[in-house]
Amino acid sequence: MSYMERRLADLRQYRPDRTAPEDLEEFWAATLAEAKAKPLNDVRERASTLSPYIEAYRVTYEGFDETPIQGWYLLPAFGGEGKRPCVVLFHGYTGGKGYPEQYSDLLMLGFAVFAIDVRGQGGETGNLLPQSFGMTRGWITQGLLDPKTSYYRAITVDALQAVRWTSEQPEIDPDRICVAGASQGGGLALMTLALSDIPAKGIADIPNMCHMDYGILNSTGSLTEAAEFVSRHPDKLEAVLRTLSYFDALNVAERIRKPVFVSVGLKDTICLPETIFAVYNRIEAPKRMQVYPFNGHYTSGDHFRKMASFLLEPAESQA
Repeated sequence: MSYMERRLADLRQYRPDRTAPEDLEEFWAATLAEAKAKPLNDVRERASTLSPYIEAYRVTYEGFDETPIQGWYLLPAFGGEGKRPCVVLFHGYTGGKGYPEQYSDLLMLGFAVFAIDVRGQGGETGNLLPQSFGMTRGWITQGLLDPKTSYYRAITVDALQAVRWTSEQPEIDPDRICVAGASQGGGLALMTLALSDIPAKGIADIPNMCHMDYGILNSTGSLTEAAEFVSRHPDKLEAVLRTLSYFDALNVAERIRKPVFVSVGLKDTICLPETIFAVYNRIEAPKRMQVYPFNGHYTSGDHFRKMASFLLEPAESQA
């Protein structure tokens, strides 16, 4: 057996203990009930694009709180009047929703797209989440000492509400909604698949928010912000680990019941392969993994074609 074969064999057997707190189910039941009762207060306005083949709308809605979350709702301006499948997209850390034209590949396949900003990051969306303790650089240390005030709670609910908004649009088939994203977006896709009954399938490329007790010690990505926070406040380690555990896909993986496509780079130091396999190995739903042995924090080759094939397959055939 070559080293690479041994490495993959070890990862496929990697199954660390869950770190779920004792009240995880109660926490999410209360959070989901609160989100369901909250009005979206959404606004949808027609927008212009560079392409005559894209029907674009600028959307705002309220997710976790009164922060207006910005998004692009895009429809192919061809293909008839029937209800369409839709991909709800979450971007990577520090990014934003970008511009309508960058989603042309999905639109050309006949999918509608709803791409949102993650609050406070590099898009057009602010952040009204209150702060009661100091932060280190970045966003994820906001409210890090209590899961109820955590930035992770806010962005997870924002993502769940994006899926809810999509399911209510007249052009969309609510049975053919997919959640997708890379890195932070991949983590949000996994959390949304676990916590919402709406998505029919999900794509999680090189996902973050996985096995975060391992990541905070070893990752060179966004979790270094949490590590720096603990470095400044060593007495807060247990509180930080407890908060992260509520938003760790490792602890909700068994709740995923819809088909999921995951990718991983074996040289990734941001979303380390151990963190991704730890979650993937606990998913009991139909699943497939694309491994890139020589990639860091990126996919390559014909990866979009692989994703497109997964999207185009009927969900029932993937069960």
